[in-house]
Amino acid sequence: MGNSVFQGKSTRRTSAKFIGLRKVAMLRGKEIENFRHDPVMVREVMSVFGLKPGDTVVDATLGLAGHSKIFAEAIKPGGTLLGIDWDADILEEAKSRLSESVGVTKHFVHSDYRQIARCIRELGLVPNGILMDLGLNSAQIDDPTRGIAFSTEGPLDMRMDRSRGEPASALLNRLSPHEIEKLLFDNADERWAKAIGKKIVELRKEAPLRTTTDLVNAVLAAVPLGARDKRIHPATRTFQAIRIAVNNELEGIDEALVDAANCLADKGTLIVLSYHSGEDRQAKHAFKELAATKEFEDLYRKPRQPESDEISRNPRSRSAKLRAIRRVLT
Repeated sequence: MGNSVFQGKSTRRTSAKFIGLRKVAMLRGKEIENFRHDPVMVREVMSVFGLKPGDTVVDATLGLAGHSKIFAEAIKPGGTLLGIDWDADILEEAKSRLSESVGVTKHFVHSDYRQIARCIRELGLVPNGILMDLGLNSAQIDDPTRGIAFSTEGPLDMRMDRSRGEPASALLNRLSPHEIEKLLFDNADERWAKAIGKKIVELRKEAPLRTTTDLVNAVLAAVPLGARDKRIHPATRTFQAIRIAVNNELEGIDEALVDAANCLADKGTLIVLSYHSGEDRQAKHAFKELAATKEFEDLYRKPRQPESDEISRNPRSRSAKLRAIRRVLT
């Protein structure tokens, strides 16, 4: 499946570009190894958790272990760290980055974070802290072989777990204009959703959409020049909406949060970092439901956001929202 996006002929791409993409794919492991990752709102996360030696902490979206390296230092000696990630390549790199963290028992699971409760229970853990950072890893965004970013040429894949599921190219080459319109509007409030849906279907009659450039060209052909938002690229919302659909990113967040919270130890804390209004809405509702049981305390009526210095240092953190809930059994 992964190689199929490089095959076939199209008037909208050249073989030379794809030779370059193959080279990027072969070098990908080395690129990830050298990638620098800035964990979002780490000061706030550590302050809320209040971790101490011997604690158990779960990073449900491990990524490149930016948060977990700091967790490991806080819980040693005698602590336990569980890292979960749905990207097998990223998980392997995280293992390497955490190899120097000694004095801590480490577990790594290749899984969707929405399976967090099963992962915790199978290992018999009772966490003092659980983090769900729902943002994309920068290494994933900047990897052209994933096709997540519209700024670089790459296969139109967008899957976080490339061992399963349907790539974006297959999705867009089978959906009806109306289905594409609904997807774009529901996931990203794209005001040109109808025109973009029609243009995608029109262009795929000439040749199937296979690359990020194919999708960008479809958007540019659909959105009139004078109507384009000057602040963002015209394809921004389209790429966001399709990525969300490919990975089912807005499905089951609330259930996962409730399940995770019910795995916490007494006085244990669950933190969620969200970057999309749909994610934050589900987190808000889940925490409200939990707090109504009197076994949990919702720590913030309104979500916390990054300080200005962090946004200046790491612009991708600007849309982050932090919510936290604590289990109180005694």
